[in-house]
Amino acid sequence: MLTAFARAFRTPDLRKKLLFTLAIIVVYRIGTHIPIPGVNYRNVQTCVREASGNQGLFGLVNMFSGGALLQITIFALGIMPYITASIILQLLTVVIPRLEALKKEGQAGTAKITQYTRYLTVALAILQGTGLVATARSGALFGTCSVANQIVPDQGIFTTITMVVCMTAGTCVVMWLGELITDRGIGNGMSILMFISIAATFPSALWAIKKQGTLAGGWIEFGTVILVGLVMVGLVVFVEQAQRRIPVQYAKRMIGRRSYGGTSTYIPLKVNQAGVIPVIFASSLLYIPALVAQFAGHKSGWAQWVQQNLTKGDHPIYIVSYFLLIVFFAFFYVAISFNPEEVADNMKKYGGFIPGIRAGRPTAEYLSYVLNRITWPGSLYLGLIALVPTMALVGFGASQNFPFGGTSILIIVGVGLETVKQIESQLQQRNYEGFLR
Repeated sequence: MLTAFARAFRTPDLRKKLLFTLAIIVVYRIGTHIPIPGVNYRNVQTCVREASGNQGLFGLVNMFSGGALLQITIFALGIMPYITASIILQLLTVVIPRLEALKKEGQAGTAKITQYTRYLTVALAILQGTGLVATARSGALFGTCSVANQIVPDQGIFTTITMVVCMTAGTCVVMWLGELITDRGIGNGMSILMFISIAATFPSALWAIKKQGTLAGGWIEFGTVILVGLVMVGLVVFVEQAQRRIPVQYAKRMIGRRSYGGTSTYIPLKVNQAGVIPVIFASSLLYIPALVAQFAGHKSGWAQWVQQNLTKGDHPIYIVSYFLLIVFFAFFYVAISFNPEEVADNMKKYGGFIPGIRAGRPTAEYLSYVLNRITWPGSLYLGLIALVPTMALVGFGASQNFPFGGTSILIIVGVGLETVKQIESQLQQRNYEGFLR
């Protein structure tokens, strides 16, 4: 593997792509530490220290921004608006016929959908930036911090507009940096920026666990977390790579004097067909009522109930709701992203069939049956992985400080595997050897 890394840097064009990607990552990390105008940076640092390990409702968004959200920097919104816009466009593609037709038009249609995603990203960045500024001005961003109300000293409209414009521009720059990595780097630009944002929070989270530990100066807790993290990475890699291969045979056809078809292949159905999207959906859905209740105050009864039951990660109602939402969204996303009838029609059109299954409707019913069977373990696996921070809350007393769980570990492993495949494929184009022989 080390030889493959060395060979990647010895290849001139691949070395340029790797160095260019590293340079973009450095620029991105610098931007996450530049505060926006109108913010009292000293008070922000005070509140960040007081809120360490207790990020509350903003923990997920702060993780996606690499810690820039609570620092209120120009990249505070990070890649989250683009992720949300991409998911919304992907869902609308199934609902709106015009978008579905664009998706089938090939590269031109994909470029048009990408343009729509950019426009929606800017709109969501303005909306989320306005919400973040309003939250910071009200003092609700850090809750019980002693100087939470003094983060934005100037409450004027011009300062507010300036802050929103800066954060929206920062989101556009992040989107541009991701596209640069995709075009001129090693690919998967948005995923790599998301990977870097999450990985950047690991050292501080691990060190916080060490400082909070009581056994042997915290080193036993630190080592236990590292060991649990390695086991979880192995488990996630195993499940993410697992797939059910449905054999497909194509009948031999004579066209003129040449024969076509007669080949055997398979349809790979992954156990976790939905990826990390159900976890993001479930977190976002639980985030909305808690955020509304936070602005509503503590006077109304429903707001108090939400604050007590849907904002604490170790509450039984929160755990059950979170788990059931993940299972539901896993089935929902698989149902809209994989259409068994369309796959069966395409197979029938090109003379393909599953051995023992008639072409057409029986094939679609069989694919739907198999997909439902393998989605159950995939959805349960997602729910259990997402609840690992809750188990850490019981074991270590700091849910937010436990880095190896939920969305973070799924994204880290998924993006890592995809990036390795990208580099390996470019190496194999030159000498047919990758990282693993």
